[in-house]
Amino acid sequence: MISPEKCTGCRTCELICTFHRSEEFNPKLSAVSVMAFEEASVAVPIMCMQCEDPSCMKVCPVNAIDRANDGTVLINDEKCIGCKMCISACPLGNITYNPRARTLIKCDLCGGEPQCAEFCPSGAIQYKEATPTNLEKKRKMGTMFKEVFGEVGF
Repeated sequence: MISPEKCTGCRTCELICTFHRSEEFNPKLSAVSVMAFEEASVAVPIMCMQCEDPSCMKVCPVNAIDRANDGTVLINDEKCIGCKMCISACPLGNITYNPRARTLIKCDLCGGEPQCAEFCPSGAIQYKEATPTNLEKKRKMGTMFKEVFGEVGF
């Protein structure tokens, strides 16, 4: 769950994500990105929302994107051919490419213990069990992201 009103824009989530994944602090390789909207004085952590009906999974020509038993949408690097169609398909732009490793970068929830949520100092990112209330908040956030990103041409 993301609470943009709590985000301070510290970018700790970006740093811990890359450190957990590759033992380096490189926000360009993070599966979460903090978008700052200065006009609205708000910062929003952007990451894979583990969509109910993932567009990225639908467009993958080699079925390298699948849903794990726990519901996490994952990219199988062994199957992935690097076509990057999933990047274009994601409505929120939450998949990126690592040119050095020639792999895609997408949140995998750190195997069930998301480091971004654990280390977020303001509680803007939280990992919670899905409930009808949480899912409704997630839908509202998705609508808000769509409106905001539409305005800035994301």
